[in-house]
Amino acid sequence: MKINDIRFGILTLAAILSTAPRAKAVDSRFIWPDLAPGETSRATGVNEPPRKGEDPPITRLVKVRRPSIEVYLPPKSTKPSPAVVILPGGGYGKVVPDKEGNETAPWLNPLGVAVIVLKYRTNEATPKDEQPWLRPLQDSQRTIRLVRANAAKWNIDPKRVGLVAFSAGGHVGAVHHTREGMADYPPTDAIDKESCHPDFSLLIYPWRVLNDLTGELHPYIKPAATSPPAFIVHTSDDRSSSIGSVLIYAGLRKHKVPAELHVYTNGGHGYGMRPVPGSEIGTWPERATAWLRLHGFTNE
Repeated sequence: MKINDIRFGILTLAAILSTAPRAKAVDSRFIWPDLAPGETSRATGVNEPPRKGEDPPITRLVKVRRPSIEVYLPPKSTKPSPAVVILPGGGYGKVVPDKEGNETAPWLNPLGVAVIVLKYRTNEATPKDEQPWLRPLQDSQRTIRLVRANAAKWNIDPKRVGLVAFSAGGHVGAVHHTREGMADYPPTDAIDKESCHPDFSLLIYPWRVLNDLTGELHPYIKPAATSPPAFIVHTSDDRSSSIGSVLIYAGLRKHKVPAELHVYTNGGHGYGMRPVPGSEIGTWPERATAWLRLHGFTNE
């Protein structure tokens, strides 16, 4: 088979995934027993009006004060499945739960991977002296624990629970990935006895992880020997510089942590699972699939 034929097949697959019917969640729930840390509201969020010309349309959820998850399980198997918590993008002011969320399910569920899409808190109520990623990070850590606490119910392997994180969610994911299992909130119930440390992460165009003043990673992103394996994707023409992704990769490899980095020539930012005309970026899920298989993070 010729290389062009392979590329055509991969791009066709990406196009099918981007236009396929939305997967149906088998479970949904709030991740905190009541108010999330530091919150006084239980608002679940509001969808912004659709933007003209978007096909398929993109959901943008704002004003999220009580975060929640949607669970998409693979076909039933006697073997417990690996799982991923999806951290969508949205610049912290929004959460995009389809383009950078549940559109991963038609890709990952056939690989035997459970998908848990997190609608984390947006930053309308974030104090000026608080990092904008802190509350989403708390939500991400809590969700990892929640998945492990429900491992038996959802037939999930608690030792193969990772992150797939896009854009601003990728910023959160980069912090979470390098947090060495440290939680950023006090325990609230028995669920918080579970580990919040991911077993692997896919960081897809992580947003603003580079400190533009120093040219280095932000000091709260600290790759270490205890960091789990990572797969990282970026493009050279992304205004959120790919150098940040390069430095995450270099930091992990410095500590001999398994990592794989793909920097595409073009494709911009915010593509999610969808192909971009004139770019090869639509092939990233195929490369991620190979990486997941190599490390035993699928159930085929």
